[in-house]
Amino acid sequence: MSAPGQFGVKGVQAERHWPPLTLEEAGRVLGRFALASAPDTLLWHGQRPFSATALVKLADGTVLFLKRHDPRLRDYAALMEEHAFMRHLTAQGLPVQVPVKDRAGRSVTEENRWIYEVFRPLPGLDLYRDVQSWEPFFCVEQARTAGRALARLHLASKEYEAPARPNDRLLLSSFQAITQRDLEAGLAQWGKSQPGLNALFQSPSWEPDLKVLLPFHDRLKPLLPDIEPLWGHGDWHPSNQFWTSSDPTAEICGIFDFGMSDRTCAAYDLTVAIERTAITWLASDYTVTWDQLAALLAGYQSIRPLSPTERKLVVAFLPLAHVEFALSEVSYYRTLVHDEASATVAYSDYLLGHAHWFTEPEGQALLNWLEATLEQTASCP
Repeated sequence: MSAPGQFGVKGVQAERHWPPLTLEEAGRVLGRFALASAPDTLLWHGQRPFSATALVKLADGTVLFLKRHDPRLRDYAALMEEHAFMRHLTAQGLPVQVPVKDRAGRSVTEENRWIYEVFRPLPGLDLYRDVQSWEPFFCVEQARTAGRALARLHLASKEYEAPARPNDRLLLSSFQAITQRDLEAGLAQWGKSQPGLNALFQSPSWEPDLKVLLPFHDRLKPLLPDIEPLWGHGDWHPSNQFWTSSDPTAEICGIFDFGMSDRTCAAYDLTVAIERTAITWLASDYTVTWDQLAALLAGYQSIRPLSPTERKLVVAFLPLAHVEFALSEVSYYRTLVHDEASATVAYSDYLLGHAHWFTEPEGQALLNWLEATLEQTASCP
């Protein structure tokens, strides 16, 4: 089957940064696994931008999910970091599918300079397969369900003690820079390990551009000593979850895509979930899905109530949660896939545009509402 377009920085685009998986390629990779039969058909190609994915049907009817990475983005060590976290969550009873191991007992397979993962299908329905990040839930009820599921994930990860991932990992939901007391110095130090960012930080426009972030960082600084480290999912939007049905009352029966996970804290990971789902960043006019956001927060706090400090952290993190990821996207688009237009969007629209929105009446209204609502939902199941 032919591959569809790719999700890009402005919606679906025809150009794909990574070549689609082929049946011949699937045969070579899956030949390393102890499978009863060989690949027969490619049923589907994923549209998400940072890797190539496909559903592969074997001759005996078995279906597997195959994912290919460029090792400059996710190498063996990076994937092993993710797999260790996934195995921990599975052991805690969360519906996380760990990768299939090949004949050598490895959950990561290398072939022709690419890196591969193989997964068995998750149960349930991939309801949001065609929905990008930064799009809302289908209904308020599913937003509440997602809040509860994220809280359970944070409870399950409480005893996971692996260190934060290295700074040279691209496209993580990290907060290594924004949690430094000097934001400019923190970004400069973190950016040294992100390809191509040194030149950006030395450009004449960088210091004026940075100013929009400084008042938000000033609000965060007093809270930094009270952060309790915790591994989070890093990309909690509904297309990274499988659902029991298409009904509003559906439960989440599968959690996947831990590529952006890192050791941050619960408040930050919840903030990322808000940033991914509650503001329509891909629309021409940004709007807030107020009812869904309230439901997400209420669902979360019904399982894991936020502490007073965590409630303050969520508000303080929100205007800053996109900063490191947006800058890492600049690095990725500019140096790995040589897409300067997307790098410009990541910097001008994502990094600066989102930050400036939080200085405007609508963004300020969201921060004020969020502060008040977190207090109200703290004790409401």
